[in-house]
Amino acid sequence: MYLPLGASTGESSISNANLFSRIVAMIGGAAILMRRWGKDTDQPVLGTEPVIPEASPQGIPTLKMPTAQGWAEGDKPKAADGLQVNMFAGDLIHPRWIHVLPNDDVLVAEAMPDTGPVKSAFDYAIVSTMKRAAALGVSANRITRFRDTNGDGVGDERNTFLENQNKPFGMALVNDTFYVGNTDGVVAFPYSEGDTRINGEGRKLVDFKPGGHWTRSLIASEDGKKLYAGVGSQSNIAEVGMEAEEGRAAIYELDLESGTSRIFASGLRNPVGVAWEPNTNALWTVVNERDGLGDEVPPDYLTSVQEGGFYGWPYCYWHQTVDDRVPQNPEMVAKSIDPDYALGGHTASLGLCWMPAGTLPGFDTDGMVIGQHGSWNRSTLSGYKVVFVPFADGKPNGPPRDILSGFLAPDEKVSYGRPVGVAIGPNNSLLVADDVGNVIWRVTGAD
Repeated sequence: MYLPLGASTGESSISNANLFSRIVAMIGGAAILMRRWGKDTDQPVLGTEPVIPEASPQGIPTLKMPTAQGWAEGDKPKAADGLQVNMFAGDLIHPRWIHVLPNDDVLVAEAMPDTGPVKSAFDYAIVSTMKRAAALGVSANRITRFRDTNGDGVGDERNTFLENQNKPFGMALVNDTFYVGNTDGVVAFPYSEGDTRINGEGRKLVDFKPGGHWTRSLIASEDGKKLYAGVGSQSNIAEVGMEAEEGRAAIYELDLESGTSRIFASGLRNPVGVAWEPNTNALWTVVNERDGLGDEVPPDYLTSVQEGGFYGWPYCYWHQTVDDRVPQNPEMVAKSIDPDYALGGHTASLGLCWMPAGTLPGFDTDGMVIGQHGSWNRSTLSGYKVVFVPFADGKPNGPPRDILSGFLAPDEKVSYGRPVGVAIGPNNSLLVADDVGNVIWRVTGAD
């Protein structure tokens, strides 16, 4: 199930990239040892009242990415007590996102970024490292459909649902229209109930700038009149200029009746998963925060999204803490809203879905499920698991709990998998996209 890297390059360039990435890893390892010297490893910053360490800007940014290995035959992630996990679907190409149709068909978006412009030695270091981790390559650019025809928890019927897209990610179905969040915009396709493939022409609703943080999540409002789309920043801290970031680092609202769109909330460096909290009808998202300030500075986060709200990027982060690396705008800092819940530094929290109480045994409160893709820029790796954040009265209420773990080798040298999208599946199951294992995992109660 391991996806070979560099499918569009020659063997010599692959070898060079691998060699360079290992040299970078050695340099990064030395930098990590220096940073750890005489200090304890930073503990994950979690919860509603996070105490965030002082920033330590890094001249040589931490680069620590495990090599993508994939799962050995018969191996799988570790499920929490009372749960079990099985492979729902395999032999995919970088599965990132999941959408479950009303008839319980499971749609999987297969996409990945390609190598962008390399302008510096650090860019090349990142590209080389990402290739070794199976995070860059040739994108499948398709959505695949699975159906469990006999109820055994395996998607035994499979076909291409939609192809020839531009890095498809988010999906939404509203009445007779199927929406896809491609990296360059949202496209609408005609759909009829029970369709197993889309062949009609798409109609583009809005254009987004491609590149950078490339994923475009989607969610529809309950009344089906609006779509919300997450659009990440081009860069880490707007180092290529704010003009390049215009219209990015935001959640968009698309009015499906009028065809208009607007920025609903901004200052969100990379808002990926989006979900509704059904008791308050509030929109929530998980956001990947900036790099280069330390292992836990600042933490990624889960937050409700206020209409017109500004969440700090790139000028500041939690508690209106100014990022001195960025040309400042005091007016924007003053209006910055603190997120609701810290998820730890560099966990790469991407997947998000609401899980009602009792969906899985032992999870007796409502809450959010989060797919944590895992760090590549932390001296001790973080993430690489699926967690549950309990809610009460419409807000996070308590520490996160593991649902799936074991995606990372104990010595942190290889990853067997990396969780991304999460979705509630048929028959009280949780589905998890694993883009290194090239698998969709299914979590249920243990027999």
